[in-house]
Amino acid sequence: MKALSDNSMRHNDQRKPRPRPTISDVARLAGVSISTVSRVLNDTAPVSPEVEQRVRQAIEMLNYTPHLAARNLAVRKTETIGLLLPEVGNNFFAPLLRGVENAIRPTEYQLLVHASLRVPDPAPWRHSPIGEHNADGMLVFVSSMDEAELLRNYERGFPMVLLFFMPPANARIPYVSFDNATGLCQVVEHLVKVHGRRRIVYLRGPIGNMDSDEREAAFRETMERLGVPVYPELIGRGNYSAYGGEQAILELIERGVEFDAIFAGDDDAATGVLAALRRCGRAVPEDVAVVGFDDIPFSAHLNPPLTTVHAPVEQAGYIAARKLLSLLAGEMPELATRLPVELVIRQSCGCGRT
Repeated sequence: MKALSDNSMRHNDQRKPRPRPTISDVARLAGVSISTVSRVLNDTAPVSPEVEQRVRQAIEMLNYTPHLAARNLAVRKTETIGLLLPEVGNNFFAPLLRGVENAIRPTEYQLLVHASLRVPDPAPWRHSPIGEHNADGMLVFVSSMDEAELLRNYERGFPMVLLFFMPPANARIPYVSFDNATGLCQVVEHLVKVHGRRRIVYLRGPIGNMDSDEREAAFRETMERLGVPVYPELIGRGNYSAYGGEQAILELIERGVEFDAIFAGDDDAATGVLAALRRCGRAVPEDVAVVGFDDIPFSAHLNPPLTTVHAPVEQAGYIAARKLLSLLAGEMPELATRLPVELVIRQSCGCGRT
């Protein structure tokens, strides 16, 4: 890491007047995490002389004066890491938790898990179930915290790592996600090129879910590239749940909508899709091909075994926790990690049937 250059200092001097600088401004200019700035201010944990020089140089350049809350940050250590989830009933969360636990088990930290249960409150986290009052840092799952509260924690210098969504603009918060575009491209190409399916249902996840948005965008782009129409009536919402997937397909069948393949959004929704098709006498894969996403353990044991996209969920939990541990040690980890995914061919798409 290099000290701030004269060019950076001149560029900063030429900036227009701005509001009182914050601890995040110092972190951004110094190229470190907010928690590292806090450790330099409070002398609560060692940082390298080079990093300390960059932080103090940024403080001087910005004429930053710490707030009392910032100066008190990290003085009290809870030896607890928080994990904020939207729920715990989905099968996706077991391997995610296993990965997080494997990362923190060798350390002095304990894991505190809180589930929001997707409460329909416009500001569900006004009471901050996890924060600096009960944790030293936090892993935040997509849709578990609104942006305003996320930014408040960031401005206070509370260490965070995001799971499956990107931070707001100008917020240097590390995150872990999947290569959703590649996964959806593989799914659509397989259904169209190998099995000749053209009326493909797309079941998206909950509103505001980054994975769902990326997967839908990739679905539309790949269908267009292959010259296959995307019919509005075939775009539904399975909400990444068995109930949601079942209800979405039952509704399409009741409306008389024709389709020959379904991308279920995730494997949980796919279980509901299969149940709905069985209930209505539709054979899988003879009448309708079904594909999921995540490759959670039971997907290989469904009837028929589910073709899906393997996403390394446990690895994502492990890497996210390791990033948070780096922040807590005063180091800035790589901001963005996109984990590769892979199409897993089983029988629900039409392969391997005799």
